[in-house]
Amino acid sequence: MHTIHPRIVRTLNMESAPGLPAFLSAGSGLAMVGEHFHVIADDALHIASFHRAGTAPGTWVRVFQGQLARDAAARKALKPDLEALLHLPTLRDHPHGALLTLPSGSTPSRNHGVLLSLAVDGSIAGPPVSIDFSMLYNALRTHVPALNIEGVARIDDHLILLHRGSQPQPRSARIFLPLEEFLDALQQDRTIDALSEQSVQWFIPGTIDGATLAITDGAVLPDGRLVISAVAEQAEDNYLDGPCIGAAIAIVGRDGRVDALFPLESVWKVEGVQAWLEGDAIRVWMVTDADDPVTPSALLEAHLPTTQLPRYLEAISHE
Repeated sequence: MHTIHPRIVRTLNMESAPGLPAFLSAGSGLAMVGEHFHVIADDALHIASFHRAGTAPGTWVRVFQGQLARDAAARKALKPDLEALLHLPTLRDHPHGALLTLPSGSTPSRNHGVLLSLAVDGSIAGPPVSIDFSMLYNALRTHVPALNIEGVARIDDHLILLHRGSQPQPRSARIFLPLEEFLDALQQDRTIDALSEQSVQWFIPGTIDGATLAITDGAVLPDGRLVISAVAEQAEDNYLDGPCIGAAIAIVGRDGRVDALFPLESVWKVEGVQAWLEGDAIRVWMVTDADDPVTPSALLEAHLPTTQLPRYLEAISHE
């Protein structure tokens, strides 16, 4: 294993807004679109939107009505728990694409996400449209006990939901859904029913100091492999948080095999990831969640050493 040393690109400070914090503190999903990047926080009713260039404060975009409690336990019980963020570049009625947020499904109240239209520059341009995942998640729970969706990706004609394992059930999973059927339900009914087919591929990203890593997000590479973020956390179940022992970035092949594992030098709890090719390297952006409301989330950057990825480089060279 090759340890990587992320650099801090910026902290996720926010523009002043009445009743809202001056920074995002529980970064989860990350999406890069055009001139912007967007971050969801699992304990917020808003999305944070930033310009990719510079370090200007981000802006809050409300996606759910209401107000969350200040008390940590009460807030945790009521939060929508948005965990996954997907950029849909082409979608009917959304000429410049859209953002889809997905909830974790880790409790019966965490089943609603939103769809947001985008402008040509990648900024959020439309009001949130509520999306109900309850029927889909109820169907998935028969195959995936203690369901906890943390990431989402598109590969070929499948939508892939990324389930995060926990100490009692340490295996993570990739859940394959038919993409066209999912998008039809998303646009027509605003409710995602149990789909006609789904398959589950179980895997463990690796271990750090004997502790099992569990997936927290994923991003697709050109050949269909996934760059995933994963953390080793001493959590009792899919609801409670626990101390973070370590984190890593892994490359997962189409077959579910982990091709490479890159532990992070410092104990960053990485919850969101995006990755893209830059020359002959893989550049990775990550957002953190310190599980502390007074600690701002950070945007991190790392470059993966491609000498660790012979199979990947061979696939790219034959494109």
